[in-house]
Amino acid sequence: MEKMTTVALVSALLAWGCGHSAADETENVEMRQENAQIATFAGGCFWCMEPPYDDLPGVISTLVGYSGGKTKNPTYQEVSTGKTGHLEVVQITYDSSLISYEELLKTFWSNIDPTNAQGQFADTGSQYRTAIFYHSEEQKAKAEASKADLEASKKFDAAIATEIRPAETFYPAEDYHQEYYKKHPLRYNSYKVGSGRAGFIKKVWGEEKDKK
Repeated sequence: MEKMTTVALVSALLAWGCGHSAADETENVEMRQENAQIATFAGGCFWCMEPPYDDLPGVISTLVGYSGGKTKNPTYQEVSTGKTGHLEVVQITYDSSLISYEELLKTFWSNIDPTNAQGQFADTGSQYRTAIFYHSEEQKAKAEASKADLEASKKFDAAIATEIRPAETFYPAEDYHQEYYKKHPLRYNSYKVGSGRAGFIKKVWGEEKDKK
């Protein structure tokens, strides 16, 4: 899915046409803006956390970046040291009238190893830990309920290590990290398989949810 600014979204909808009037499309855009909400998840390497959300109906845009630490405007190199306190995250803008936060949570859980407190798969370090950053008390309650449901399911023998934390300042990552899977598909697929993520998803969840 293309990343869209509000202006780009408006232009795209207005250009859509197909018998709809400009007034209809303006109303459509206003409704999308009214229903637009933000979700932020840390699931290890952010290259692998963007694709599962990009094709979900109701997701408006995704961005990868850094959050949870104290360093302002961190670079990838700084975050990679593990000393900034930041986690690699994906931030999702979605239309809550078309897709629920619960569905985003399901996608999150089915693309990580929630029992790993040291990182994800081949990547170890604080920047690769998993977390749900909630943007409202409603999101917090739904995140806690989904975590409790996963624990109760006994799907994993080990404890669920994923944290649920209040959202903090989000810093977009450098441009070359955005939609990395589209820019470098061979490297991305090699990394996803080589890191062990693809095999884990297939083994635990039965199939690769993102098909990327």
